Amino acid sequence: MNILITGSNGFVGTHLKKYLLCNYSNYILFIPSSKELDLVDECAVDKYILLNKIDIIIHLANRGGGRDTFDMKNITEYNLRIFFNIAKHERNVKKIISFGSGAEYCKHKPIVDAKEEEYLLSQPLDEYGFYKSVTSKYIEKSDNILQLRIFGAYGEYENYRYKFISNAIVKNLLNLPIVINKNVYFDYIYIDDLVKMIDWFIHNEAKEKIYNVTTGQKIDLLSLVNIVNETSDFKSETRVLNDGLNNEYTSNNERLLNEIGDFDFTSHKNAIIKMRKYFKNNLNNLDVKVIIEDPYLKKIDNIWKDK
Repeated sequence: MNILITGSNGFVGTHLKKYLLCNYSNYILFIPSSKELDLVDECAVDKYILLNKIDIIIHLANRGGGRDTFDMKNITEYNLRIFFNIAKHERNVKKIISFGSGAEYCKHKPIVDAKEEEYLLSQPLDEYGFYKSVTSKYIEKSDNILQLRIFGAYGEYENYRYKFISNAIVKNLLNLPIVINKNVYFDYIYIDDLVKMIDWFIHNEAKEKIYNVTTGQKIDLLSLVNIVNETSDFKSETRVLNDGLNNEYTSNNERLLNEIGDFDFTSHKNAIIKMRKYFKNNLNNLDVKVIIEDPYLKKIDNIWKDK
């Protein structure tokens, strides 16, 4: 089977290609970098997919959605162009798997136990959420495309400079305080679980077009910090800059579990233990100055507003 993974050097893509290479030696993975394949170039995408006789496209490439890309401009047009350059080939391949976001439900208000169809109730105010919402609406009417909606995936290789769980682990390893702008409930899923779900959708026919690929269980940031401290000999001081709770960001995953059956999710404690080992082994390669300065902390509030 010939599988094209766009965004293969990103967080999810890195884990997914490693997983597929370890478990399916007979598959051929096509993992072009942005220099090797410009996804905005429609002709180049056409040629690449047809020439390499791609069977399945896993479309992970996009821009925006995080604290490090909040000020990025024109992400809607860029992301939609590359999405539609891929989507036009749904009849040329066996399956296209695309990825949505909890941001589709509008992050300027609480998102609580959200079911897949509830994204239709209102339009996201931010560019990233709006772009993802547009792709979901298109996919619902498509013949051969799935949308796997991620709320909060975490794990090794993610950007520890601003991703909360990795950032907290690294700060603890450096004997630094862990700073929270404002406590909030998230629906976090460990990356090993997410790639197993993607694997299921590669090899099975889905009944629906959109799935929340989540745990369906909420956990707040303070509880995660407590787990980080529990798994360490050093107990980091915890600082919360603002009282109360930020907008909840949680999902309902009944549709997913009804389809794939019982799933043994990795506990946050076990995931954090694995991540701690990884970051400890790579501590000398980390940007300690950025960790101490914590420049992304100031941008958190903007993510929960409009543009």
